[in-house]
Amino acid sequence: MSENILIAIAWPYANAEIHVGNITGSHLPGDIAARYHRLRGNKVLMVSGTDSHGTPVVIAADKEGKPVEEVYKRYHDGFLELFKGFGITYDLFTTTHTENHFKVSQAIFLALLRNGYMFKQFSKQWYSPAAKRFLPDRYVEGTCYICGFEGARSDQCDNCGNVLEPEKLLNPRAKTGDGELELRETEHFYLDLSKLEPAVRKFLQERAGHMRDTVLGESLAKIESEGLKPRSITRDLDWGIPVPVDEPGWETKKLYVWFEAVIGYLSAAIEWAQISGQKDAWREWWANPGARQFYFIGKDNIFFHCSQWPAQLMGAGSAFMQIFAGEEVPLTLPYDVPANQFMNLEGRKISGSRNWAVWGRDALTRYDPDALRYYLTVNMPEAKDSDWDWAEFVARNNNELVATWGNLANRVLAFCYKHWEGHVPPADETALRPADLDLLAAIENGFAAVGAEYEAVRLRSAVAETMKLATAVNQYLDVNAPWTAVKTDKDSAALTIFTALKAIDSLKVLFSPVLPFTAEKLHAFLGYETPLFGEQYIEPIRDSLGVHNGLRYRPAEGAKWKPSELKPGQTLKQPTPLFKKLEESVIEEERARLGK
Repeated sequence: MSENILIAIAWPYANAEIHVGNITGSHLPGDIAARYHRLRGNKVLMVSGTDSHGTPVVIAADKEGKPVEEVYKRYHDGFLELFKGFGITYDLFTTTHTENHFKVSQAIFLALLRNGYMFKQFSKQWYSPAAKRFLPDRYVEGTCYICGFEGARSDQCDNCGNVLEPEKLLNPRAKTGDGELELRETEHFYLDLSKLEPAVRKFLQERAGHMRDTVLGESLAKIESEGLKPRSITRDLDWGIPVPVDEPGWETKKLYVWFEAVIGYLSAAIEWAQISGQKDAWREWWANPGARQFYFIGKDNIFFHCSQWPAQLMGAGSAFMQIFAGEEVPLTLPYDVPANQFMNLEGRKISGSRNWAVWGRDALTRYDPDALRYYLTVNMPEAKDSDWDWAEFVARNNNELVATWGNLANRVLAFCYKHWEGHVPPADETALRPADLDLLAAIENGFAAVGAEYEAVRLRSAVAETMKLATAVNQYLDVNAPWTAVKTDKDSAALTIFTALKAIDSLKVLFSPVLPFTAEKLHAFLGYETPLFGEQYIEPIRDSLGVHNGLRYRPAEGAKWKPSELKPGQTLKQPTPLFKKLEESVIEEERARLGK
C-alpha cells in the first residue's frame, strides 16, 4: 500500500557555496531516501530551500556592500545549479523570502500565541553604541561560558554544540567591528518550551526503535539534564519576517530565523501544492497521521529539529490549521530525524574561509556526479565523523565503481550485444541450472534486505550490501566463463549471460537511489523505454515579494522496486562504459588545491 513520505532537508544559508560536508550531511541522504521511496511507489514530497533570512546572509551582504536580496538570490541560483548537477530531486527547492512563507510563519506564531505558549519579556542583548543598534546573535562572538571555546557565537557554540544565552557570553566582540558592546534591555516574544517539555519528551520516547541512538540519546539527555527552557523567537532586525502584532515598537523587530526557518518545511509543502495546481494536496503529508516525515540534517541542528520544531508543531496544533486552513486538525509530527555527524577533509575540519573544502559545483567540473555520490555515500558520517580522503576517493572509484560494478555491466552487455546481435539471448528460462537459480534468488532476496537498510536510512549499509551482490555475480561469471563457452556450447553460454543480465538488471535498481545517472543509462542500454526516475527542471516562481527560481521535479510513474522482468529476445542498445577510471595523479592535484 502506498505511503505518504515527506523528505525534509536542512535549509542552507545563502552566504557560502555548498561543500561535500553539506551534501553528505543532509542533501544527498535525503535524495537517496526519496528516490528509494519513489521506486517503492510511495507518494514522496521532498522539500527545502534557501534560508535567506539568517544573520549570516546579512553579514555576507554587509561585507559585499550589496542589498541582502541580491546576495541571497545569487547564492540561491548557485544552489539550484549544484542540486541539478548532483541529481538532488527536490519536488520544490524554494526560499524563505516568499509571501507564502511569511504567511505560514506568522500563522504558526499566532497559533502559539492563541494557545498560551508565548509570552513577552525584557532581556539583555548586546548593543553597539557606535552602530546605534542591537546586534544579531551571529554578529557577536566571544568565549563559550560552557566549554571555553573562543569562537562561540552568542546564540550557539559550534564546539560543544550547546545553545547559549547571549548575555552570558564571555569577552564579547562584534564581528562587524562596531566597537565596544554593552548589554541593554530589549523586549521579545518567548516560546515557552518548558510548558511543552512533557509533550516533547513523550514524542521522543515514542520514536525509540527507529530513531538513531545518537539523535534520540542526545535529545533526551539534554531534556533530563537541563530541561527545555523558554527561548526568544524575535530579534531586533531590519531583514526578515515581521512580527504579526499591532503594537508600538514591534514594527522594528522580526521573527528569529531559527523559529521561522524550520517552518519552511511546512510552508514549502503548501507552496508546492499551490504552484502544482493542487491547492490542498499538502495536507496529505501535514494533516495525515499516517504520513511519515523524515528530516535530514547535521548533528549541530538536532535540538531544533527534535525538540524545538516538534514543540512548535504541538503548540500550534489545530489552531494553526484553523487559522490557515479553516479546519481544526493537528499537524503531523516528525517520524524520524536521521541526523548525520560531520565530514572532515584530509584529517582536518572543513573550513570554507581557509578554502579547506571540496566545493560541490567545482567538483562537478572534474568528476561525474555518480562517482561523487558513491564516495559520499560509502563514507557518509551516519554514526560518527568521517573523512574525505582523495586517495580513498580514487581507490573506491577505480576498485569498486569501475572494476566491480561498471566492468560487470559493461562486459556482459557488450559480449551479449556482439554474440546475440543486440538482443537478450533466446534462453529457455525453464532450463536454468541450479547455479543460475541460486544467483537469481540471492539477488531477489536483496530487494528485501537492501530495502530494509534504505527504510532504516542506513545508506552506507544499503550500498555495501548491493556491492556484495555485484561481487557475487562476478564470481558466478568467473566459474561459468561464458567467454569461452560461447565457442563450444552457445546454449550454455546463453543461459549464463541471460542469468547475468537478469542479475545486472536487478542490481541496477538496487544501486539506483545512490547512482541514478548511471542506473538510468544502464536502464536504457537494457532496452527499456520508460525511465526509472523523473525529470528535474528550474521554474521561475512569482509572488508579491518578487520572482525567485525554484528547483522542481516531475516524478516518473509506477513502482519499480522489484526484480528484473527482462525477457529473452529483448532488444538492447549499444553499451558504453558507465564509469571513468581515475589516474593516481588526481590525488596530489586535488590536495594541492586545498588551502589556496
